[in-house]
Amino acid sequence: MPLNQAAPQAFTQRVALITGSTSGIGAAIARRLAADGFAVILHSRSSADVGNSMAAELPLAAYIQADLAQESERVRLIEQAVAIWGRLDVLVNNAGISRIIAHDDLAAATSAVWQELNEVNVVAPFHLVAQAEPHLRAAAAHGRSACVVNISSHAGVRPKGASIPYAAGKAALNHMTKLLALSLAPAIRVNAVAPGLVDTPLTATWTKAQALWQERAPMQRAAQPEDIAHIVAMLVDSHYLTGEILLADGGLNLT
Repeated sequence: MPLNQAAPQAFTQRVALITGSTSGIGAAIARRLAADGFAVILHSRSSADVGNSMAAELPLAAYIQADLAQESERVRLIEQAVAIWGRLDVLVNNAGISRIIAHDDLAAATSAVWQELNEVNVVAPFHLVAQAEPHLRAAAAHGRSACVVNISSHAGVRPKGASIPYAAGKAALNHMTKLLALSLAPAIRVNAVAPGLVDTPLTATWTKAQALWQERAPMQRAAQPEDIAHIVAMLVDSHYLTGEILLADGGLNLT
């Protein structure tokens, strides 16, 4: 649906915005929620052609391009998302960035790296929730709680991850999830999913990590994007869970 098209009056279908949803986990979440009957709003910083193609492919979908490192772009994303169908029931904060820096290479984790990752992985999800709050509350007035799901990482739970700034940011996102769950209940539930290794084009060459999951994880494999999408769909469908950080690493944390 074009962004300038007027929203139907009293649109009754639930609407979900999934950031970073043109590939990997985000795309799987968007497809799963669309299959579950949601109107979905796709987003990416680039890859607009892919976003528009996905929007045309799904039953009821639109695409918005925005750079979440910029505050004005975050504001615009929520404004345009709500303008499409006149409501917002679910926000999935999936977009994130990473930098690979050895944990013992402290000099490489510069202030610029910390600021870059923190802006997208911590500040942007918080600001999007803040901008979406009145719209999520309005959706909750229809009789069921609205929902935020933050896509975190096992690196925010355990001392792992591509870099210390990345892992610390995901830990902050986990704690933010709990704080927001307290602040926004009962109208808005806030949960997070913390995946371990997920099979995506990005991780295809991570041979050591792939071997680790095959050899040590009880499930003997990395997750597929659809595995994470299924967990997100369960959290969205719940009427009760809030403030939870669901670790989805195939049981690797048990070993």
